[in-house]
Amino acid sequence: MLSTDTDILAAAETWRRDGHAVALATVIETWGSAPRPVGSHLVVDEAGNFLGSVSGGCVEGAVITEAIEVIEAGAPRVLEFGVADETAWRAGLSCGGRIRVFVERLD
Repeated sequence: MLSTDTDILAAAETWRRDGHAVALATVIETWGSAPRPVGSHLVVDEAGNFLGSVSGGCVEGAVITEAIEVIEAGAPRVLEFGVADETAWRAGLSCGGRIRVFVERLD
């Protein structure tokens, strides 16, 4: 069962309040077959703990890695995964679609 957006955002707030550095990944665009809709969230802390999903598991590992880098660097970034992208195949996105994910550090 996937966590609700309320659960994910509440976890982000709790983690921040407990002193953890946190990043939020949000699906901002989909095209074709995409496992999660626009607005789906994944929250990640500096240790790699996470809650939520932006791809139904297909590219979560890559997004978590990028989120930790965003926490360290402080600059947000947009990630894109698609069937024609060699990186997406390595990450496991073989559903035939494309997703764009915005990753930002929560301060």
